Formats: sequence, C-alpha cells, structure tokens
Amino acid sequence: MPTLLWFRRDLRLGDHPALNAAADDGEVLACFVLDPKLEASSGRRRLQFLGDSLRRLRDDLDGRLLVTRGRPDELIPRIANEIAASAVHVSVDFAPYGKRRDEQVCAALGSVPLVATGSPYLVSPGRVVKKDGSPYQVFTPFLRQWRESGWRPPAKSGAGSARWLDPVRLRIDRAEIPDPGATLDLDAGEAAARKQWKSFMDNGLQRYAEERNRPDLHGTSRMSAHLKFGSIHPRTMAADLDLRHAGAQAYLRELAFRDFYADVLHHWPASAWRNWNRQFDSIRTDTGAEAKSRFESWKAGETGFPMVDAGMRQLRETGFMHNRVRMIVASFLVKDLHLPWQWGAEWFLDQLVDGDMANNQHGWQWCAGCGTDAAPYFRVFNPTTQGEKFDPSGDYIRRWVPELRSVDDAHLRKAQRPADYPAPIVDHGAERAEALRRYQNI
Repeated sequence: MPTLLWFRRDLRLGDHPALNAAADDGEVLACFVLDPKLEASSGRRRLQFLGDSLRRLRDDLDGRLLVTRGRPDELIPRIANEIAASAVHVSVDFAPYGKRRDEQVCAALGSVPLVATGSPYLVSPGRVVKKDGSPYQVFTPFLRQWRESGWRPPAKSGAGSARWLDPVRLRIDRAEIPDPGATLDLDAGEAAARKQWKSFMDNGLQRYAEERNRPDLHGTSRMSAHLKFGSIHPRTMAADLDLRHAGAQAYLRELAFRDFYADVLHHWPASAWRNWNRQFDSIRTDTGAEAKSRFESWKAGETGFPMVDAGMRQLRETGFMHNRVRMIVASFLVKDLHLPWQWGAEWFLDQLVDGDMANNQHGWQWCAGCGTDAAPYFRVFNPTTQGEKFDPSGDYIRRWVPELRSVDDAHLRKAQRPADYPAPIVDHGAERAEALRRYQNI
C-alpha cells in the first residue's frame, strides 16, 4: 500500500530514516505542507532559504514533491485519504509547536498511524537523563552522558530508496513555493550542504578550535542553516569527524550543545519565551519610550560601539551573525541597555536564516543569566574589550561599519571618532554597575 512521507525539518534524501521506513511499506508520496502559522513567524530570509531548499528537494525528486498550504491537521489526513495511505511517516519534531501540531494531526488521522522515525539530532531530546530519570540542567555532565549514549551510523537512503508516486493527478491544491526575493549568502539544498561541509572539512576544521571565536576569519562551518532545515543530518557530519584532532573535538562539542538546548526546550517548553530560571522574573527591565529608542539603535547597528554595530549590521544585511558576536550583542542588549532578552530573541528570529527556537532562546538566556548553565549574572561583556580580543586588527568591524574603514583603530580606543559615526548611546561602565545592582536585587 502507498505511504505518505511528510517532510518538515528534514529536507534531504540522504541519511533519512523516515524515508527508509516509508519505503518499506510500499510506494511513497513526498509532501510538504506550508503551515501559515510557521510562515507568519519566519523572517523573509528564513522563508527564502526554506523555499530554495524545497525547490532543490523537488528537483532531486524529479518534480515528484507535493507542496500545499494550509493547516496540517486538515491537509495531511486529506492527502492520506486521497492515496489510501497505510501510514504517514515523519521525522520527530521536539519543538513545542511541532509537538502540539503532530498531536492534532495524529488525532485527525484516526486509524492511519503517524509513524515517527529519527529526529534532527544526534541524540534525541529525552534520551540523555540522570540516573534518577530527571533531565540535565548543566551542559558538562550532559555532554559526558551524551557521549556515552552514542548514536547510530548514517542511514543509507537516497532518491533511489523508494518508488515515488507522482502527485500530478491528486485532487489537492498545489501551493507556490515561497520566493520572497531575499538575497542570501548561502546556497540551499542537500547538495549545497554536503559541498559546504566538505569545504569546511578540507579548509577549516583543523583550525576550528583556535579560530571559531574570530569573526574576522573564515573560522566557522556555516552549517547552522543546513542543520536547521535538515538538508544534512548531524550524524552525516559526526561520521566524518576524526576525534584525534582538537578541531573535530571542538566541533562535536558544538553539535552536543545543539542537542542540549533541544533537550532543555523539550523538558521545559515554557522556556521558549519565559525565563528558565524563574527567580529572574523579578529583575527590572526597561520598556518605556527611551528603551524602545535604544532598541531601534541596537537593531540598526547605531549604538556607537563598533563591535556591536558590526554584528547588528551583518545580521541586517545577510541574515547571519558570527556566534561570538551574537553573545556580545546579546550581552549589550540585556546588560548595557537593560532590555528584556525576549526583544532581542524575537529580532534574531526575524532576521536569522538559521533561526532555531531552542538554540536561539537558550543562547539568549545564557547571556541574560536566566537559563540553564547560564553565564553568571556578574559577567558583563565589555564590547570594546571583546572587539579587541576577537577582532584584533579591526577587519570585521571595518567590513560592516564603513564609517570606520579609514580609521587606524577601529575599536576607537585611540582613534578619533569620525563625524559620521554615532557617539555611544550609553556609558558602559555606568550601565555595568546598574546591571549588577539590578541582578543583586533579585
């Protein structure tokens, strides 16, 4: 009997356990449902990357991908009924919205099973627990147990793994694949993901441990968007890592962090938008007119702090920001401007191509001090010192802040501030002291 393979955050054909499970049952119809709720919460660039990924997947399937738009709990049962599917196959979604949606779809399918095989993670959320069965709240012990849990080798799958049904005769409305016209600096799709990974393996992995914190260098893999949309599975990547080398060890640790934050969100779904550590609910944040004005300066990269402005302009212009710089600009928003971390998290999700609910929200809470394993509240990044340490020559700043291109000292410790570059919107020393006062009061 035919089966339905419902793609979500797994837009590839290689290393795809749910594809193999669907193919075992018979002919397979591949479909993707454009969920209006998720479309509404995706920024233009993330929607562009999704659209580009879907076009590549459709090409890889020789056009045999049904793309439709609407509520999944209405459309998936309708498509399953149309082809008399014996089952609907998916990769597990552990995000709060994804879990609710799948429960609704499962109920609407009735006697047709929703079969979940595999997930977007090396070790699925919920599998790594303490001896008493409770979840980890600190990364380092999680990492030890995560390594012990281990993971399967990549699944052998591809376009030839299934007999694909052609959706052309189905009485289901087709939807245009999104193409909002946003410019991206990253190609989408499975072939692009594998090409990017090979390039990093060949040219960047050996130096990754030393260069991963340097935004002025090409020291990172740029695989985050591919992992977000599943155009490659982290298992495929982990299988290539030679852990005798420091770069590979450091990279695997970052994949573990991705699994850790997904695990935290799985166990504490309210932490998507609320403080994981509820003691921080009482901290005083600024939300009035002046706060909103400072927030706009931060978003525009017009704070007068070169490293902050470089990061925010890179984000605005490309939909990407180096991870070290994400920490610097987040610390600045929370501890220099005293704004709610949720404001920054929402802006990141609007702008980032790789915007991922678990990584983004818990990265922000790490900086704000209110998350699991968080930076201690008294750790306040000095944006100038951070800039000097991680962009020592100022090349990153000069690239994204053209007003500072002709200045000898792009960090403005020694150089005169150009007339067309804004003065600092706050005094870092004074705001650091104010932040510590507020934190000590909770």
